[in-house]
Amino acid sequence: MQLDMAADELKSVLNRLRRAQGQIAGVIRMIEEGRDCEDVVTQLAAASRALDRAGFSIIATGLEQCLAEEGGTAADKDRMRARLEKLFLSLA
Repeated sequence: MQLDMAADELKSVLNRLRRAQGQIAGVIRMIEEGRDCEDVVTQLAAASRALDRAGFSIIATGLEQCLAEEGGTAADKDRMRARLEKLFLSLA
């Protein structure tokens, strides 16, 4: 399945991933500095949410594209649905 994202969707996903990258770098720095456990876990949770939101956005775009596509057999559609469902559940 090829994912074609519109420029605004792509920008949003990339921004979320860059935010998560910065948050993860912050977590590493906090651990190296011996920061408070609660602060580290809070930052780690924020990074996790950013990654989840990016993943959900990508999956939603895939679903939207699949629904827009016409053609294909019922078996093809069932396989695609199963693949997208598996991806979605991997983030849940």
